[in-house]
Amino acid sequence: MTSNPAQSTQINRCCDNAFTLGPLQTGPACCDPEPVIQVKNLSLQYGTKTALENVTLDIYRGCITALIGPSGCGKTSFLSALNRLIDLIPGCKVQGRILIDGNDIYDAACDVQALRRQIGMVFQKPVPFPLSIRRNIALPLHEHGIKQRAEVEAIIEQVLRDVGLWHEVCDRLDTAAHSLSGGQQQRLCIARALALSPQILLMDEPCSALDPIASGVVEDLISRLRGRYTIVIVTHNLAQARRIANYAAVFWVKERAGELVEFGQCQHIFETPAHELTASYINGIRG
Repeated sequence: MTSNPAQSTQINRCCDNAFTLGPLQTGPACCDPEPVIQVKNLSLQYGTKTALENVTLDIYRGCITALIGPSGCGKTSFLSALNRLIDLIPGCKVQGRILIDGNDIYDAACDVQALRRQIGMVFQKPVPFPLSIRRNIALPLHEHGIKQRAEVEAIIEQVLRDVGLWHEVCDRLDTAAHSLSGGQQQRLCIARALALSPQILLMDEPCSALDPIASGVVEDLISRLRGRYTIVIVTHNLAQARRIANYAAVFWVKERAGELVEFGQCQHIFETPAHELTASYINGIRG
């Protein structure tokens, strides 16, 4: 790749202390970076089609990492690999390693159900269950063995408060979730993901199906969750990525396969990109 930052060692200064960083790293959002997800030489194939080729990066605990790049460059495939949703796709092959807190999630001993409890997922289009608001949150709790009524009700109230929905729906918890507006439905889906106390939240364009006002509400919510959760978000909204993300990973299609071309602190990516493709993309010249 031209001007690939992986080819050189970089120096970052945080709190006036210089430290050397490895390939594709440009430093943490704070003075003590701690990678919770380590992706090493990840490649994905769907049958004979290569979706991702040789992706390596760290994702830091408590930070928001935005995955940006043109359509079809493998961002959603990368996201789905992090909680093994790609297991559900026939013919998908995975090479490389994904470590979460040092544990290889593609090891044969990995408990996939426990993994998906640890890593919540929010999709592009709100997908509430065809049940009541209350049951949308209670059902996954019951599936994971949390059945005591008092505990379930306490969790329902807490997560609805966390996403700013409690005062909007507390008097109609037994009405259908589909009666909510699109933005409310998306916040309900986020609340449902939070109910299982995940460590990591994956979000695939969570605002793209919403009107600007609802999108702003969800974006503000995501920002408030920073620090409590490690968030990885796919977005085509570059302004949104710049507003909310600590880090950005820029993906591109090269020789018909998605590749990571640049990764670093969001401010650096947008103000001083190291790769010419990144500069062209964020300036609207390509993509």
